[in-house]
Amino acid sequence: MKIFVSGGCKNGKSTFAQKEAESIFKREKEAGRADTLYYLATMDPVDGEDRARIQRHIEERKGKGYVTEEQPRDICHVADVRGVFLLDSVTALLSNEMFGRDGSFNIEAAEKVKDDLLRFGSQVAGVVYVSDYIYGDGTDGLDLSREYMKGLAGIDRALAAGCEKVFEVTYGNVVTFK
Repeated sequence: MKIFVSGGCKNGKSTFAQKEAESIFKREKEAGRADTLYYLATMDPVDGEDRARIQRHIEERKGKGYVTEEQPRDICHVADVRGVFLLDSVTALLSNEMFGRDGSFNIEAAEKVKDDLLRFGSQVAGVVYVSDYIYGDGTDGLDLSREYMKGLAGIDRALAAGCEKVFEVTYGNVVTFK
């Protein structure tokens, strides 16, 4: 089972996605197809606010059986065919791959991330992808921002097309698209 969850920042996506991942894991484990429930964290923290957010998410998962894997790039390295994954987030993964800490910019990152995510989803027992809906607000004319949003939109479309279920979470409300 593959699920795609999108929505605005701090709208309840992660909590909703967590429940979906736990439900997939329960079904797959009962059917003998899954052994481990993973939280695949893609954020590469750069400041105290990022670290606090990571800590909050860890606390929210405490006692729920998650094995946390920190993987800000090259996510296929952690694919476990008997694992169910909550991948949070596509947005951070693309940012990490596209923008280097040294100021570099990889224009081909979106295609790599899309291919990696589709391959990843085909290799595991289940996955819930979480992505931020950020490409609808404009770019103030910044070329790199425009390329990033264009890349994320393309990745999100490909994931939504390949998933059995697609949801948008806005202000805590869940809209089902498929």
